[in-house]
Amino acid sequence: LKMSWFWLYLPLHLLTVTCLCHSIRAPTTSSQQSFKTDLFNLYHSLILADGKETTIHLLKDIPKRYYFVLEEGRVLAPFSITVTPCDVPIEWSILVYKPPPAKATAGDHDTQEVSKSQKASSMVSTIFNYKGNSVETYMGVSSHSALYLLEFLSTERDTHITVYLTTDTTSGHLYPELPTDPRIDVVGIGHTTVTLTWKHSPSVLQHRESIQYCLLVNEKHNYKSLCAAETAIRSSGMKLPPTLALSLSPYLLEPQQVMILSNSELSIINKVSSGEVRQVCMGTKNTYTVANLSPNTQYYFDVFIVNLLTNASAAYTGTFARTLEEPEPKVTELKDGKVIHVVLDGKKQKFYNLQYQARHKKIHFTFQLCQGQIRVHITRNGKTVASENLSGLRYFSLKGKVLDTYLVQLRSTEESNSSVKVQASPHFHKPLFPLLPETLKIKSFSKLRTCRSVTIAWLGTQEESKYCVYRKRIEEDQVWRELQSADRCSGPESRHKSEKVLCKYFYDLNLQRAVTTETIKGLEAGTPYLFDVYLFGQSGIPVRYHSKVVKTRKKC
Repeated sequence: LKMSWFWLYLPLHLLTVTCLCHSIRAPTTSSQQSFKTDLFNLYHSLILADGKETTIHLLKDIPKRYYFVLEEGRVLAPFSITVTPCDVPIEWSILVYKPPPAKATAGDHDTQEVSKSQKASSMVSTIFNYKGNSVETYMGVSSHSALYLLEFLSTERDTHITVYLTTDTTSGHLYPELPTDPRIDVVGIGHTTVTLTWKHSPSVLQHRESIQYCLLVNEKHNYKSLCAAETAIRSSGMKLPPTLALSLSPYLLEPQQVMILSNSELSIINKVSSGEVRQVCMGTKNTYTVANLSPNTQYYFDVFIVNLLTNASAAYTGTFARTLEEPEPKVTELKDGKVIHVVLDGKKQKFYNLQYQARHKKIHFTFQLCQGQIRVHITRNGKTVASENLSGLRYFSLKGKVLDTYLVQLRSTEESNSSVKVQASPHFHKPLFPLLPETLKIKSFSKLRTCRSVTIAWLGTQEESKYCVYRKRIEEDQVWRELQSADRCSGPESRHKSEKVLCKYFYDLNLQRAVTTETIKGLEAGTPYLFDVYLFGQSGIPVRYHSKVVKTRKKC
């Protein structure tokens, strides 16, 4: 724009128009009143920058106006205007003001008056108007000097939009180009995955380093622009970081956000009231598989092509897909008194289902955690009666009705495999495990340690039982691995005969005195040892105390 020309042109133009309006006889026509209104609007307008995207904030029911003037002296002056609503639908229009002729033509007085009135009304015309929330672009060519007025109005609520005006249509585009077919194709649907593909943008082929695709996934609806999507997420009560597509530099996330960076892809997962909203930027790849979705859930997918240099983006036509329904889980029947050993895959994080139909009112569930960490969830006729993380040996005594259906769900809470033994039986059934002490921990006495021996202690019960002690020499760097990998369900049969120290019987009717100690001799100085105690009851199934590592003194 030639601003010096504009400021000279505008007062003269407005003066000419004003004089022309005052020269018209009363009563004025509706077209003259409309022209005067347009003239007033022009006085209260802001100039619109050329070649730059402008963010405009709109208050409800209050119009906002911007103007621009085409460069003088050009035979054909092309221009384009792109308006992007960032929330609700808006109304916008373009009006053009043409300068009046320098001299009036000769004729009688009445003919001149009519001619002036017609010219006054013809100087202002609306060349475009639109109402909606889609991204719209108007392209025009002017063959003369003219002043243009843009008017924007939101009738629903306060909002904001972006407007891009350019009079240079030959030196590239601010917005990346969309392909002739801008649709997103769904090429694969699974229980927790959806695979998408889309045609490459011409901009990617020309400016690969500064262009990338970004994908938005949500459970609500599609968005027609990137700024509309960000506005919707903000309105849910969250604070968004800078547009994900524009910068891959680290920034602080809100507690509801999770950032995942893998294989040159940056993902943001936002936890909002309407479900998960994911933003993923994948460079210039035009095929992507969205993973970790919920089964039988409808998701909406939007792809945006983003220019990293100009911060501008264009939206593909969004699509949606419903993930497949999760197949019915396999259910294993539990039978009275029968022990089932269950091994759970920690990587799949799936539930293992056991079902038991009660033949008595009182039911007794027994769980012995062998390895890893497991969460158990028990329902009776569809209602939860117990749910917790297992630790060691755990009993659940439940009371219901005959023929009640119990569903036991087990899931590993670690990525490594976990295992557990499970038994269900009537309450009066012979117990699977021996009577247990208050704790299965083994205690060692630091003051009683020597270079060749250690002293350990453990609790007993009021029932006479057999206790066997085992020891194993280990390296210092193996301590953590030995403790983590120990199978707490395995008995002495899994141990080498040389590791056995002794077996003994004891009990005490007074639980306060049901404690026994043992000094293990013949050890090496400065060496760590793994000690285990096995408890045998009437059923013959052993219970392993928690392993204890004790290191002998190096010097005595």
